[in-house]
Amino acid sequence: MMQKETACLTVLVVDDFDDARLTLKRLLELRDYSVLEATNGREALELVQRRCPDLILMDLNMPQMDGLEAAKRIRQCRDLCQNVPIIALTAYDTYGMKEAALEAGCDDYLTRPVDFEQLDGMLRRFLVG
Repeated sequence: MMQKETACLTVLVVDDFDDARLTLKRLLELRDYSVLEATNGREALELVQRRCPDLILMDLNMPQMDGLEAAKRIRQCRDLCQNVPIIALTAYDTYGMKEAALEAGCDDYLTRPVDFEQLDGMLRRFLVG
């Protein structure tokens, strides 16, 4: 059932760690999502200006442009992509980080290691209703 619901939906995975990106990519592809990848916020911003994904999984701590700044800039875009759901991902669950992510424009927040059941629930909530 999940396979038919998610077919043709695209998730952008933004993370500077190859292993983290690959793990999320494999998980999403097993659930029949199409996956785009970016290694930092700057790449993510450039990518969404060319092709708007259905959802973004955004690491918060990255070089060049962090996830908070990238989320803010995506929300400021004047195209259809400014409303794409963004789920923040972080291993650094410090005080105020969740609030900062939500204030930057993220729609939800996950800590690492990722609880895949929780991620599945978020994907269903934001993408397949």
